[in-house]
Amino acid sequence: MFDQQATQDLLDELAKSLDQWLTKKSLAGFEIIGIRSGGVWVAQALMERLNINQALGELDISFYRDDFNRKGLNDSISPTSLPFNTESKHLILVDDVLMSGRSVRAAMNELFDFGRPASITLVTLIDLGRRELPIAPQITGAMVTLADNERVKLIGPDNLEVSLYS
Repeated sequence: MFDQQATQDLLDELAKSLDQWLTKKSLAGFEIIGIRSGGVWVAQALMERLNINQALGELDISFYRDDFNRKGLNDSISPTSLPFNTESKHLILVDDVLMSGRSVRAAMNELFDFGRPASITLVTLIDLGRRELPIAPQITGAMVTLADNERVKLIGPDNLEVSLYS
């Protein structure tokens, strides 16, 4: 779908859009949080491109998913890491692929357990537009339409590449 160079170009454009958003909204004091695992990889890439040198928050939303009872526990659970206070902060929430909106809902539920943020800006690398919940990114790298049997996945963390599979 996107080879490594196309994925890097997409990340460059996403970083540019995020920088413009931050300037437009005058969000000087913000924290960046990635949803594990692909959202963390995208957040790291954005921070590098924007020369942001601050702690990165990492959310593991496994216990907040609404399909937890059906799918069970993910094999690679690790604790959420928020090395900063989220209360009254502007948060930049980063995910790799936005499909139904359920992962983002789970992430927001978890974030509110840590405090009430001033705002949450959603940034996604890929938006599949298959929403089941009324959740939309403020910033996205690409809108992609897939056939019903197709899926997209971010391969990483090194040499990030968006891959298509059936």
